[in-house]
Amino acid sequence: MKSKRVIFIPKGNINYTIKTLQKNGLDVTKLDILLIKLMGYPQAGWVDLKGREFTKGDFLYRLTHNKAALEKITIIPGETNYFIYKQIGKKLKIKHFYCNIEEGFIKPDTYELPIGMKREDVCKYLYNKSIMWHKYLAKKIFGVWNYKTYKKYLIIASIIQKEAGNFKEMKLISAVIHNRLKKGMKLQMDGSLNYGEYSHTKITPKRIKNDNSFYNTYKYFGLPKEPVCVVSQEAIIAAIFPAKVKYLYFVKCGKHQLFSTTYKKHLENIRKCRYIK
Repeated sequence: MKSKRVIFIPKGNINYTIKTLQKNGLDVTKLDILLIKLMGYPQAGWVDLKGREFTKGDFLYRLTHNKAALEKITIIPGETNYFIYKQIGKKLKIKHFYCNIEEGFIKPDTYELPIGMKREDVCKYLYNKSIMWHKYLAKKIFGVWNYKTYKKYLIIASIIQKEAGNFKEMKLISAVIHNRLKKGMKLQMDGSLNYGEYSHTKITPKRIKNDNSFYNTYKYFGLPKEPVCVVSQEAIIAAIFPAKVKYLYFVKCGKHQLFSTTYKKHLENIRKCRYIK
């Protein structure tokens, strides 16, 4: 029989394990349960079969005795797919690793993934875990999953994630974004330019001038077409439920942001914070 080298055994009884293996196209039946019991029950988790073609007995033996070598991969809020894929590729030893998952939709979390897993299986696993999380949040907040509506808030959340230092600031920055959009003002936020390979790059006047991507909120009105980065649940909540304030401006002052409703006050805050690091 043939199988993927690395397979995942979900938690459950032996009958559930058999059904899962069958769904994945493996030739196992309830008649194999006795043989599995004689060899030892398979443990839930990733199993490295150390091969792809086996006799039935060899497959069942490896299923009940082998475990995969796992690599811990932590994806933090604020990171971009560009750096996430580099990290995964390096950890799992997959050259030129890439997934066709939209920016911003990977769930920030710590994953334990096996070395030897094929690229398409890693991507499928990441996508399924992530989309289930986003759908859960959407249904909990809105009562329904609407991709277009949810993505709009995810874009806002990604800018908030890049700009804010804590949850309180997230709700205030969210208010600034919503207030500016309502007034037809450009967002003019540095965080929107920390996309892709520029995730950790300091934003300079030269960069603002030369960047013609849709992420440049200094040049273009409205929101970028795509999220900037992966986001935390707190950022999503802040994007949907902004603080009820009239702020239109903010500037980083030490470890915090100073907010203001007028441009005059904003300039005062800039001068006040110019030499504070």
